[in-house]
Amino acid sequence: MASNRSAQSTSFAPNETQTFGFAPHTDEGPWEEWNPTEESLRTVRGRHRVGKQRGGGLARSSTVLGVGVMAAVGAGGMATAQSGKPPVSISMPDLSSVTDSAKELIGEDTSAPKGSATPLSSAGLTTTDAAAGSSDAGEALRARIMEQAESQQDRMAAAAVQAAEDAAAKKAAAAAAKAQDDAEAKAAAAKKKAEEEARRKAEAERLAALARQYALPTSSYTLTSRFGDAGGMWSSGYHTGLDFAAPTGTLIKAIHSGTVTEAGWAGSYGYRTVLTLDDGTELWFCHQSSISVTAGQKVTTGDVIGRVGATGNVTGPHLHLEVHPGGGDAIDPMAWLQNKGLTP
Repeated sequence: MASNRSAQSTSFAPNETQTFGFAPHTDEGPWEEWNPTEESLRTVRGRHRVGKQRGGGLARSSTVLGVGVMAAVGAGGMATAQSGKPPVSISMPDLSSVTDSAKELIGEDTSAPKGSATPLSSAGLTTTDAAAGSSDAGEALRARIMEQAESQQDRMAAAAVQAAEDAAAKKAAAAAAKAQDDAEAKAAAAKKKAEEEARRKAEAERLAALARQYALPTSSYTLTSRFGDAGGMWSSGYHTGLDFAAPTGTLIKAIHSGTVTEAGWAGSYGYRTVLTLDDGTELWFCHQSSISVTAGQKVTTGDVIGRVGATGNVTGPHLHLEVHPGGGDAIDPMAWLQNKGLTP
């Protein structure tokens, strides 16, 4: 098996102040000169084993330096595109003190001028081009951001305007609906009032017409006992009519036109006249002192049919009036008279 020749001493020994982008390795000293030759660097056939070389930190460090430069260049380009600032110029360190064979080892072109400080920017672009491109990209990005912001503001403004219009329309619709409801309620109230007024007027006219057809049975009277009053003076236990107290001899008149169906003595009612109206209602005029009509006689409203007296079961002179619809049980004479337009 072939082996590498032993490494020869080299005249290159970096001092403590000369660095190549890395901190000095204090654990690799002491330093010795090393002058690699083409023969010593020839690839060994077979297992490709590389013998340990003193001072190997230079190759590693140079390789790391190259990778760091490339990373820095890429980072500078990215920072420039993001921030819009000019790219940072990165210069290669001066490797004039490194031998040509060492430069070949690390891949350095020996034909390039030594100690070159040419700025590195992005690949294939000069610093000016990179700056111009970064500026254009930044302006384009800024323009897009501003356009998006303005578009969003326009949308928000349009949404606010639309919301305001919707609210105004809703408020106007509510106001219109309320106004319509108020108008309808007012119209309904006015209609109801007009209808009630019309009913009152019609009732008044009806009562007035009836009042011309009906008349109170007597005058100069005082109402004493009313329908339904309780007491032992009445055989039924309560009063069945309406009493008009008046002096004896006061005229008793026909309340409405009808036919006299009874005229004479009626026991506890004294002298009584029964007037039957056309609808079959019977009107009883009781306790008369005298009777002026006979059975079968027709009378009209206001005709005199007798006089007030105190005959029968009484405590004083008065007219006892009873109302029997259809000849049946007695009802309240006061309500019946009022329904005919009369107010006793």
